[in-house]
Amino acid sequence: MGGNRADAKFTAKGLAARARIIEHAAELIYTQGVHGTSNEALRKASGVSGSQLTHYFPDKESLVLAVIEWQTQNILTAHAGSSFAGFDTIGALREWAAFFLTHERVCQEGCTLGSLAAEIVKGDLDVRDRLAADFDRWKDVLRAGLDRMREHGRLRGDADPARLANLLLAAMQGGMLLAQIAHDVTPLRDALTAAIDHVQSFEPTQAPPSA
Repeated sequence: MGGNRADAKFTAKGLAARARIIEHAAELIYTQGVHGTSNEALRKASGVSGSQLTHYFPDKESLVLAVIEWQTQNILTAHAGSSFAGFDTIGALREWAAFFLTHERVCQEGCTLGSLAAEIVKGDLDVRDRLAADFDRWKDVLRAGLDRMREHGRLRGDADPARLANLLLAAMQGGMLLAQIAHDVTPLRDALTAAIDHVQSFEPTQAPPSA
């Protein structure tokens, strides 16, 4: 996880225990949902006592917030370390789409962050602002690449990177939901292909010289 002010009050051993709880909580919530993840199941999975669990996470909201941050960091790390990290060519965007299309659990649980958001956004946990901020962080990665594409002449000046980034992320999230329902990756493939094709429609008629 990234730097968290709450981490400062824990020892190295405590931080390791807290990280282990978050990792197991993320997996349980991903497969069973927030309401289907009990403290007992989490204690057994992470190997901690009830008092340890409440020490690190006194309530469900604090645990869910930590899981949101953990999932977001995993997504951003995967993006930064991948062949499509620049997001500044159409080819990179298609590699990004292919990465998610081959995700082994896309038709079962969908997006790790999107599935969590869909479950809790209308609930009683006060996490909407965190979810919005973390989706913005994800969208900003796409927007920055599209900005570079426009700056380098790979997209026309009338292309709007912010709107195109919204489209790409919305296509992914909606496509993943339909893929879950159908147990078939085709809706996700169609949504991402159409979104990237739309981005490509902003390519200039004459390609710019290679950088």
